[in-house]
Amino acid sequence: MWRPEDFFGDGGGEHKELFAGVDKVWEVLPRIKTYLQKKLSSIPSVFPEEGTFFSRTVVLWKDRILEEGFSLQHGNATKGEFKVFYQGRELEDWVVLFAGATLIGKDIYLGPKTVVEPGAYIKGPTYIGGRTEIRQGAYLRGGCIVGDGCVVGHVTEMKNSVFFNGAKAGHFAYIGDSLVGKNCNLGAGTKLANLKVVGGNIRIRHQGREWDTGLRKFGAVLGDGCETGCNSVTNPGTLLGPRCLVGPNATIKAGYYPPRSVIR
Repeated sequence: MWRPEDFFGDGGGEHKELFAGVDKVWEVLPRIKTYLQKKLSSIPSVFPEEGTFFSRTVVLWKDRILEEGFSLQHGNATKGEFKVFYQGRELEDWVVLFAGATLIGKDIYLGPKTVVEPGAYIKGPTYIGGRTEIRQGAYLRGGCIVGDGCVVGHVTEMKNSVFFNGAKAGHFAYIGDSLVGKNCNLGAGTKLANLKVVGGNIRIRHQGREWDTGLRKFGAVLGDGCETGCNSVTNPGTLLGPRCLVGPNATIKAGYYPPRSVIR
């Protein structure tokens, strides 16, 4: 039990290699950075090693950095509403980096039609898919995989974690050492806590048995389609099966919750 396919219907999607041969889903977490370093080493980067602070809004297009001559039609990037025009025609496969965004390291990939808003701070290694919004003040601390059509929202922090396609954390969230399934939605203020107060490895208890994960830092696994209410908190080592629903202000004990559980 608790294999990746028990939580994620497509078994890792584009990143299946990361999940290959994994018995317990949490075994993915120590692999993320190594996997990213390998994957990103074969992708050309337009960013310098020491990082870039964008003092003006730019468009990345066909290995070029456009600093002027373009216009933006603002809208929801995840729904394809955001558009870029250059020299009188609509562009395809662009990336918009607003003034005030900071990217640290060459090992950062941004997919087509992704928007990075002012004040976002992204460290490598990080892989971000297409039609995704990295909103104002977001902090991606490295070891992050963000899929297509995702939102890493306003003042949301993410580290050593995976967002599957369509996962969204729109406001004030913390995602540490966690796996968030396809089309999950984290309500404002959701915290996926990843470190016990008393120290030691994270252990999972279920039906009278106990599993030592071997991990000192382990947040949560949210299966496809889970939703959390505003200001909810998961304790380290929380496993939510697909389509679980967490109520607002709930504090979730570590352990396993089967699919479609309602937790208040």
